[in-house]
Amino acid sequence: MAGNSLTIESVLQCPHGGTVQIVSSNSQTSADEAYMVTATDTFTIVGCPFQIPAVVPIPSPCLTVQWLVSDMRVTVNGSPTLSESSTGLCLAGTMLPQGPVVISSTQAKVSSQ
Repeated sequence: MAGNSLTIESVLQCPHGGTVQIVSSNSQTSADEAYMVTATDTFTIVGCPFQIPAVVPIPSPCLTVQWLVSDMRVTVNGSPTLSESSTGLCLAGTMLPQGPVVISSTQAKVSSQ
């Protein structure tokens, strides 16, 4: 996998338009003046409007991201980094998958594999 590296300034969303907030434990390695993120960091989704269709719709918002594919050759603090070619799955509170994370923007100075 290869692509521009994700940082705490990258813009990610769930497939329903919720915003992914990134909390990284990395405070040493940066790309384009923002700390790089890893697959073990915390990715919390806020503002997801998804509801399960029913007679009375059941709220089922995306709440977190689980990364399935990360960078193969680059690590920060022993954890694999993430890039625009990484694959993340948005999960509901029940841990049911609700679709892939959408990576809207990354920094353009550092690319990883």
